[in-house]
Amino acid sequence: MELSQVGLIGLGVMGSNLALNLLDGGFSVSVFNRSHPGKPSAAKAFVEKWGGNVKGFDDLSQFAASLERPRKIILMVKAGEAVDEIISALKPFLEDGDIIIDGGNSDYRDTARRVDALDKEGILFVGTGISGGEEGARHGASIMVGGNPKAWTKVKNILQSAAAKNSDGTVCCKWIGEGGAGHFVKMVHNGIEYADMQLISEAYFILKNCNSFTNEQIAQFFEDCESGGLGGYLIEITAKILRSKDGNGNWMVDSILDVASQKGTGKWTVEAGLDLQCPVASIAAAVFARFASADKDGRIAAGKVFPKQKSALDAPSPESVRAALYASKILAYSQGFALMEKASDKFGWNLDFASIASIWRNGCIIRSAMLDKISAAYKRNKSLNFIFDDYFKAEIMQNMRHLREVVAYSALSSASAQSFFASLSYFDAATSGDSGANLIQAQRDFFGAHTYERVDAPRGVFFHTDWSSAPASSPDRKQIQRISK
Repeated sequence: MELSQVGLIGLGVMGSNLALNLLDGGFSVSVFNRSHPGKPSAAKAFVEKWGGNVKGFDDLSQFAASLERPRKIILMVKAGEAVDEIISALKPFLEDGDIIIDGGNSDYRDTARRVDALDKEGILFVGTGISGGEEGARHGASIMVGGNPKAWTKVKNILQSAAAKNSDGTVCCKWIGEGGAGHFVKMVHNGIEYADMQLISEAYFILKNCNSFTNEQIAQFFEDCESGGLGGYLIEITAKILRSKDGNGNWMVDSILDVASQKGTGKWTVEAGLDLQCPVASIAAAVFARFASADKDGRIAAGKVFPKQKSALDAPSPESVRAALYASKILAYSQGFALMEKASDKFGWNLDFASIASIWRNGCIIRSAMLDKISAAYKRNKSLNFIFDDYFKAEIMQNMRHLREVVAYSALSSASAQSFFASLSYFDAATSGDSGANLIQAQRDFFGAHTYERVDAPRGVFFHTDWSSAPASSPDRKQIQRISK
């Protein structure tokens, strides 16, 4: 029997489409899917439906035996325990140098653990973030590869063949870094996606409820956005959604309950921000907005108790809403890149941010015109967050007034715009040389002796005050102790 070049486990929507993509790329593929008693074999059904250079298996040992060495096996299974279970089931049939590629949305910490554990057993583990959904898996995705660096040259041609290509011919699949780097970058991609979607939904809500726009008018608004810096996949599909009607001529979007689900990668991004002490305010607001949306009954009940306030101001113009959306989008992306910068420093990944922006330019959910500018900014200065690039500085300065206007109107008219608010608050906090945190640190020292730094001493020198015995006017120097840390 001729051996297959690639193995793929998991024939769900993503797995099936990725298998077809690989077949289109000229690779021979063996597929495996767990069989269930009394149900038809998914692997055999796949082979019968699509034919070609593909073999289907319900037995793992036969599946592993059908692959050329070193084996290259792509896992397209649910993140978490399912990945560990299939790895454990596979290991008896693997040999030194075989490669397992996890193409699911795994936690980057799990990926780092698996890389180290399997390396000790001679198995090379690759953690690969794949973005683009069903369409991307079938016709070209954005693929972020991390894990064991010894595997990259052996799987590069396979993964890049399944990736999207930019207009300049560059492939949207790159080596990101060791350990969990690939899945971390994919997680941040998803976090930015949460913020992007929330900001778009807030712009829609303001135009519909404050400006009294029809769905057609809002669709036209988003179509007009496509030609500028806001242009991208999410803007495109938003316009299409808003023009869609059902068989009875009713607007589809008006028939959909305002409850947004989530799978958890946005929450992971916020958790990573907390772990790395990196504020990702716009992303966090988007995650919490989905939590709030889930409590539909609670929102209705609370709305009856607390009636909405009306603003005497004129609603913001469509141009102001567009500018606010653009400024907030820049700030949300900058938070995601700042988080990756923190992770790169902590884990020693040496992430190439120009390259990351480049592979997000096509094939993925957040693909947009702005990513070309972000990539160019990092090529000019790879060590500085792109928001400080001259181009983006000018864009921010030009559009912030509109963001303030939209936030002010939303607050006065009781229109929920959580990510708009968070984006503005993030910007003001990040650009304020002075804050009220000195009082917080004094409070911490008062009740917990947590010490503080002084404005008249070098950074890194800590002090403690005996607040209980300090005079009300000003503490005597005797009550202030210099603390060595």
